[in-house]
Amino acid sequence: MLFDCFCRPVPQPNSGTEATTRKYTLTMPDSLDDLNRRLLTFARERDWEQFHSPKNLSMALAGECGELLEHFQWLSEAQSACLEGDKKGAVGQELADILIYLIRLAERLDIDLIAAAEAKIALNEQRYPVHQVRGDARRAEEYLALDNPTPTQSVLEDDLKSS
Repeated sequence: MLFDCFCRPVPQPNSGTEATTRKYTLTMPDSLDDLNRRLLTFARERDWEQFHSPKNLSMALAGECGELLEHFQWLSEAQSACLEGDKKGAVGQELADILIYLIRLAERLDIDLIAAAEAKIALNEQRYPVHQVRGDARRAEEYLALDNPTPTQSVLEDDLKSS
C-alpha cells in the first residue's frame, strides 16, 4: 500500500476492468541503510560531517524529542491520539527529525539499529514475561522485587495482610 507522509493510504487505479474499483499496492519505505546513505551524502556534500559528532548528534536528538513533546503538551489522551491537519504534519516533521538524527548517530558510532533493536526486544521479552506483566506497566525492577522480596518487604507485606 502506498502511504502519504501522514500514514494515510493513497488509492491507486485498479488494473481490473471496473473503473470504480481502487487497488492498494504495498510498497515499503526506504530501508534504514538507504536513508543512511542519503543522509551521509547530504552531510558530506555540505561539509557538515565535521559537526556530526556523537555528542552533537545526541544533543540535537534530545532537542528534537523536546520539540515533539511540545506538540502534545496540555493535550488530553484522546486529543493526542487524534491529531489532524497542520498539527499532524508538524508532528510528522519532528518524528522525521528524530529519525534522521538517530540514523546519523548510529552511523557515527557504527551501531546497527536493526540489530540493536532486535537485541533490545529479546532482552525485554526476558525482563517482562507475558504471564507476569500483561496489562501492568511497572518497571522490571518492580516485578523482580515481587519475586525476591527483601526481609523488610516480606514483613511489611505480612503486616498488611494481617491487618
